[in-house]
Amino acid sequence: MNIKQIVDHKKEYIDLLLLADEQEDMIDSYLERGDLFVLDDDGVKAECVITKEGDGVYELKNIAVSPDDQRKGYGKSLIEYLFSLFTDCTTMFVGTGDVPSSLTFYKKCGFTESHRIKNFFTDHYDHPIFEDGRQLVDMVYLKRERELPE
Repeated sequence: MNIKQIVDHKKEYIDLLLLADEQEDMIDSYLERGDLFVLDDDGVKAECVITKEGDGVYELKNIAVSPDDQRKGYGKSLIEYLFSLFTDCTTMFVGTGDVPSSLTFYKKCGFTESHRIKNFFTDHYDHPIFEDGRQLVDMVYLKRERELPE
């Protein structure tokens, strides 16, 4: 398993990112300012985009694992890699839909619920977004924190 950062031609990796965020202009709003990472294990299995939002604060904007490779630890491996890479990260946020499968995944990765943005999906997307058969309305933000050694 190899994780590498993609610096150039990020849009070449859009197909997998669209699994996690199905409106391309939303991905465009963070792809170039964010850091894109690809997990390769005999082929690309997962991708993520993370942005630095402030001192010690990062946001995981997109994380996607190919459908055939889900529930094999690739998503969790990417998250752990980010925490090891960004040593100044004291808080990592991630926003997701209010569905049990996503919330359970992030909680297993050490995240706890932080706050919600009401009507995010209905206000920012040009069509209804569904996950696990449920229409997404509010964005649920979760956070994972760590204390840095002094």
